[in-house]
Amino acid sequence: MNHVNLIGKITAQPRFYEMPNGRKIAQFTMATKETFLDEKGNTKKKSHWHRMAAWGRWVQVLEELGQEGLEVAIEGKLISRFYQRNGSKQFVSEVEVNDLIIL
Repeated sequence: MNHVNLIGKITAQPRFYEMPNGRKIAQFTMATKETFLDEKGNTKKKSHWHRMAAWGRWVQVLEELGQEGLEVAIEGKLISRFYQRNGSKQFVSEVEVNDLIIL
């Protein structure tokens, strides 16, 4: 099963692109925080950054409301893809958004 649920904040303004077939995509990064106890029992916090890709109706929502610092809940799936940049193959993993809730 490929299922991702994240709650966090958008870390920068979303970027919007139009594919050659006319389909639009919104790409943005999201930060989540993890709280845990270290080996001495002290509370520690760690941030994780996630690369996100949204299609369809979520592009319009992000165009209108997406901004840095916005807290969102995301449901989606992890995808991996390759592309060519300056003659070298680049590998990318990102979360493809299926559902987005502004908190």
